[in-house]
Amino acid sequence: MIRFRHFFFLVLIFPTFFALGQDALTVIKKADDKAKGISSQATMTIQIVRPSWTREMSLKTWAKGNDLALILVTAPVKDKGIVYLKRKKEVWNWIPAIERNIKLPPSMMSQSWMGTDFTNDDLVKEASIVEDYTHSFLPNAVIDGRDCYQVQMTPKPEAAVVWGKVLLWVDKKEFIILHGEYYDESGKLVNTMHASDIRELGGRMLPARMEMVPLDKKGNKTILIYRDMIFDKPIADDLFSTQFMSKVQ
Repeated sequence: MIRFRHFFFLVLIFPTFFALGQDALTVIKKADDKAKGISSQATMTIQIVRPSWTREMSLKTWAKGNDLALILVTAPVKDKGIVYLKRKKEVWNWIPAIERNIKLPPSMMSQSWMGTDFTNDDLVKEASIVEDYTHSFLPNAVIDGRDCYQVQMTPKPEAAVVWGKVLLWVDKKEFIILHGEYYDESGKLVNTMHASDIRELGGRMLPARMEMVPLDKKGNKTILIYRDMIFDKPIADDLFSTQFMSKVQ
């Protein structure tokens, strides 16, 4: 009886001690599943903001599960037809101007995606926030009036990921990632991401606007705006092939 009471006391005082890792992983998985679905299609606009100029791009995206994704640039004219393809851990880029498919090496995942403040990995998502990190809870927080879990993600030893550490704030009710902090391997904060304009997209409550801000470049940011989304509509695997990249519209 004494041992049972001691155990019960520990559970009351340290409720996250016994299931912390699994609970944190579950929170991230729920948020990831909600944003992806079985499959998804979207149209979006990306605005690159700099102190003296701005630039805008339009995109179409398709994704299926965690292994297949395709991004098509539809505007401006000079970039129209550029395609990025993810197949498991391989990432390919089709460049119409030279009519070539280029396989991107893992070293390029940390580089800027088409001059934005997103990395190639942020957009193409070679790394998985579920599979490539170890998850743990930090103290809860409030973001834009919403109660949030704060989850720390540290890379698994074998994972080839861009960031040394990631902190994500996940809405407790809707399981939406509302805020993120991205650190390099030395522990320096590099980028912050903030999501807003929560609305129904494809029948799900999701943020329609995301801002990525680099901490070392004053006045720079990149804004991603979702125009529409469709979830769980069947997509043929043939779409996600290097042979189809030059034909996608």
